Amino acid sequence: MPGPKMSYSGPPMLAVSDAVSDEGLVRGIGLRRLTASIVNVTIGAGIFVLPALVAGGLGAAAPIAYVVCGAVMALIVTCFASAGSRVSLTGGLYAYVTVAFGPFVGFLAGVLYTLAALFAAASVASALAGSLGAVWPIFATQAGRAAALAALFGLLALINIRGVTPSGRLIEGVTVAKLLPLVVLVAAGVFYVVAHASAGTVVSSMPPAARLGRTTIVLIFAFVGVEVALVPSGEVRDPARTVPRALFAALGITTLIYLAIQYVAQALLGTALPDFSMAPLAEAAGRIFGPRGRLLMLTGAVVSMFGYVSGDMLGTPRTLFALGRDGVLPSAFTRVHARFHTPDVAIAVYAILVGCLAITSSFMQLAILANVASLSMYLLCVAGSWQLQRRDVRAGGTPFTPPGGPAAPILAVAAILWILSHATLREFGVEALVLAIASVFYAIRRAPAS
Repeated sequence: MPGPKMSYSGPPMLAVSDAVSDEGLVRGIGLRRLTASIVNVTIGAGIFVLPALVAGGLGAAAPIAYVVCGAVMALIVTCFASAGSRVSLTGGLYAYVTVAFGPFVGFLAGVLYTLAALFAAASVASALAGSLGAVWPIFATQAGRAAALAALFGLLALINIRGVTPSGRLIEGVTVAKLLPLVVLVAAGVFYVVAHASAGTVVSSMPPAARLGRTTIVLIFAFVGVEVALVPSGEVRDPARTVPRALFAALGITTLIYLAIQYVAQALLGTALPDFSMAPLAEAAGRIFGPRGRLLMLTGAVVSMFGYVSGDMLGTPRTLFALGRDGVLPSAFTRVHARFHTPDVAIAVYAILVGCLAITSSFMQLAILANVASLSMYLLCVAGSWQLQRRDVRAGGTPFTPPGGPAAPILAVAAILWILSHATLREFGVEALVLAIASVFYAIRRAPAS
């Protein structure tokens, strides 16, 4: 049998087979585990807040935005599936783009990934502060909100600096609690709506394209994150078959769950749903179970958001450590704590950055910035999937070929550009500034020593 075809015009470092590049890794992730992992990282804390924001933008037509996001993500996921079946190197989207276009473009994809993670974590922390304010009014004030966020990231930084084991246990403890309140709300909500013959508001017409686009660029926040689960691609069993199946199964599951949540929230709260922007699902639960239901949902939201931020604090600072190791960031980021053996400087700096962003910005502002960075990264990966298909790059097994050949990447690019067209110049400016600075760092690092 011929060996893996990894022909590629970039540096020789990437023109190797997966077996060599990821030697020592065990391919123990099967279809069920990968699907569950994608669902877990996709259904995050944003869904506890987004139903009110989507209803505020589209009213009764809010479910249409979910269908649009699901369709767009289906096109994007098709390209991810194609790339993931051809490149099974550890690194996920970063690896796909690097193999397709070389190290510089791959580096920019890594920067976009880090930027998206930074804004996403800050947005979720901002929503967490809003949920706390809904329970204890002291945290609804600006000073109380800032104090809560400062304490949150100070605590998480301390936990992560003390070692990977305690932070890993913390994440395991909150993962199960994340989905439980959502399942209870949907099950009880559907029963309640049917029993009381309440169907919510009726969609009478399609919303204007501009409103739909602006709402979609906010809602897409609930659908991104699939790239996190694809990072350990070097440990997926039979990736040519497993990655495509897991991606499509997970997308179908999450879209149905989101639609059910939006339906229940709109049926229970009607036109008042946008008025509960801080904790819409808690208010919906209160209509069914009373004050105890509202408290349960608020607790679930806080646990989910805390779990998301905890997981991000465990993983993303290591990216800063790696960039310092590679000479892109100052060498101080490579410092390892003498006692706890953790990258303490990287953890502390990341905690300060995320904390400051969360204190000074709202959930919606930060979510859109995260989405712009994520969609830009997706754009590179979609283009990369077409490039990998054109060069017939293979990593063992028969790769997944999207129906229609290049039609899926072309449609995915068009869909991403349509969503991005509803971002503001300020949002694009932030991303452009970061990429410009990153490019300068990269050029300095690559410049030959004099």
